[in-house]
This record gives sequence, C-alpha cells and structure tokens, in this order.
Amino acid sequence: MAAKHRIRLARVYEEPAPDEGTRVLVDRLWPRGIRKTDPRVGHWLPDVAPSTELRHWYNHQAELFDEFETRYTAELETSPAAEAFDELRDMVRRGPVTLVTATREVELSHLVVLAGLLTPGKGR
Repeated sequence: MAAKHRIRLARVYEEPAPDEGTRVLVDRLWPRGIRKTDPRVGHWLPDVAPSTELRHWYNHQAELFDEFETRYTAELETSPAAEAFDELRDMVRRGPVTLVTATREVELSHLVVLAGLLTPGKGR
C-alpha cells in the first residue's frame, strides 16, 4: 500500500508546524512583508496560481467558487501551469506538503482546489 501523504493548507504568515513537511507558496505575487529568505516559504511556484484575470474575476466570492474551480482547473491544464502542477504533485508524492498563501480566506482560495486535485484518485 502506498504511503498516504498529508496536504495541509495555511497562510504564509503562520509559523510552520514541526510536522507539516515542505511549505510551498502557490501565489502568483510574493506576499507583502515576507523576505525571500523567510523560512515560512520553502518553495515558490507562482505558475500554479490562478491567472491575474481569474483571480480578479473571482475575488473570493463564495457564490462563484464552483465556477472558479472549473476555470482554475482548466488553467492548470495549460503550460506553464501544467508543468508547475506536475512539480507540485511530485512534491506531494515525496512527503507531506503545506500549501501556503497570503490570502485571508484560505477556505475560499485556490488552495482548496489544488488540495482536491492533489488527493489520490482525483485530479488530472
């Protein structure tokens, strides 16, 4: 049986938990107030983040989440997002990963979509 790796979601401003594994920032823009050498960011994959246009359209409106998920999933099928998603999937296969974002409403963010796609038996 394959090892089951955990995917955790968090804000980049939160202190890392000892057991959370690799932290991956999946925002297109670098978060305000965080240095490039900050240990709260292990890897940065900006290409896996939603496009600026999609992010502005969605604007974390709960009633648009289902459509956002559909559009964002379609974006992840195209280059360079597809390559970044494959890199992220490889990280998840190797061990626990914490997806981090500067977004205040993590539960309405692209992290939820990514975690669903990265869960074994789902996704591309």
